[in-house]
Amino acid sequence: MKATIYHNPRCSKSREALAILTGTPGIEVEIVEYLKTPLSRDELVRLYARAGMTAREGLRIGEDAAKPLKGADDDTILDAMAANPILIERPLVATEKGVRLGRPPEKVREIL
Repeated sequence: MKATIYHNPRCSKSREALAILTGTPGIEVEIVEYLKTPLSRDELVRLYARAGMTAREGLRIGEDAAKPLKGADDDTILDAMAANPILIERPLVATEKGVRLGRPPEKVREIL
């Protein structure tokens, strides 16, 4: 099975999720460093839909750039995430079984 992780190597949760993926037999891991290769707005829409999440649930609220988005709608949040990928909560992991936000990292096991 193929798993794609939208990864930030500086994030401990992202590194933990990656370790789960690479330590699971039969998983072929594709790593996308989303800060270097940003996701488009359409890709974010698809990922969040498959995860059953809203854009607000995928927003990294601890970032200073997220403060102006406090009352924003999902369309505005998605536009901001596409323009400034640091706003995307990580890690996101996608497989044929779905998409999960790896917080906690063990949640990725649900789609393996």
